[in-house]
Parts: sequence; C-alpha cells; structure tokens
Amino acid sequence: MAKLLYQGHGSLRIIAQDGRVIYLDPYAGGGYDKPADIVLVTHGHHDHSKLELIIQNEGCKTITNKEALAGGKHNSFSLDGIEIEATEARNFMHNPKACVGFIIALDGVRIYCSGDTSKTKQMQELANREIDYALFCGDGVFNMGPKEAAQCARMVGAKHNILIHVTLRALFDLTKAQKWDAPNKLIIQSGEEIELSGSK
Repeated sequence: MAKLLYQGHGSLRIIAQDGRVIYLDPYAGGGYDKPADIVLVTHGHHDHSKLELIIQNEGCKTITNKEALAGGKHNSFSLDGIEIEATEARNFMHNPKACVGFIIALDGVRIYCSGDTSKTKQMQELANREIDYALFCGDGVFNMGPKEAAQCARMVGAKHNILIHVTLRALFDLTKAQKWDAPNKLIIQSGEEIELSGSK
C-alpha cells in the first residue's frame, strides 16, 4: 500500500507500493533519508524548492513548474505507472505562468496537491476526477485562508481533504486544522505518515 508522509508546511513524501519515492516541495521537516525517484516542485519560492535536501536515485525525474508549464500549457507525465498532471494554481502572490499544483495517480490512488493558490476555475472540473486525497494550502497570508480552502474542498469533492501550509511560523498548526470547516476532513500533523487507500 502506498504511503504519504506529511513533512510539514507544504512538503510531502509519497512512497509507492513498488518502493519508488516521490517528494513534493521539499523544504520542511524530516524524512529526506530515502533517495528520490521523482521530485515535484510547484514553484520556485524558497519554501518549496530546497532540492539540496534530497538524495536522488539514478534516473530520478525532477518536474518543476518550468517543465510542468513548458509550451504554455499544463503538462502531464507518465512515469512507469505513476501519472503526474500539472494543475492550475494562482493568486496575488503566485503567477499562474510560474506556479502549478499536481495530481499524482499511483497504485489506484489519486492525490491532488493544490500548490500555493487561491480558488481556481479548474477546481470545479476536478469534481469529475474522483480525487481520493486533496491537500489544500490555507495560511491566509500568501495563499487563500481556511474559509476559502474549505470552499475549494467542496468544489473538488475529494474523499479526504487535508489542510497544509497553514501557518508561516511552524511546520503545522493543529488548532487551525481542527477548526477547518471542510467536508471529509482528515487531519495529518507534521511528521505523520498515513497509508493511502483508493477507490480501485
């Protein structure tokens, strides 16, 4: 069964059933001891792109916002059974031409990581994508706040909604996550790892 480690802030590590390791937005917390097979970076801000934390396996595929938006469109990548799709991300602090979210599909599980964003038009379309886990930013300073993030969660309609990137002063804020008024809420604290289960 695939596993997801929430490292804190906007940083995640996913381990597929076959042992391949994916990091998304490396910056915060621990858990960088496993060499990477895939690295995803939603945008170039320093708190999402600390690639020096990661040891890369030979042949590691790194997909940053530049590759994700090459050719002026949101691109998709097929990596031996792991499917990566760039999604729209934007707000007053994040240019949509330099920032993305990602949908990661592996082992019968579909994960949506919003990246640094506010509500986007594409989120309504994601309701048809049968997202199993949706992770939304919600700091309310450089991104949408918890209230708007809850609205986005209702739009996307994932089976599990997770609030991350919730504070600028710590890896995570449990009180804010507990107060988050989103459907199908799943609280994952920094340093916590969960097993992922999908609909297939």
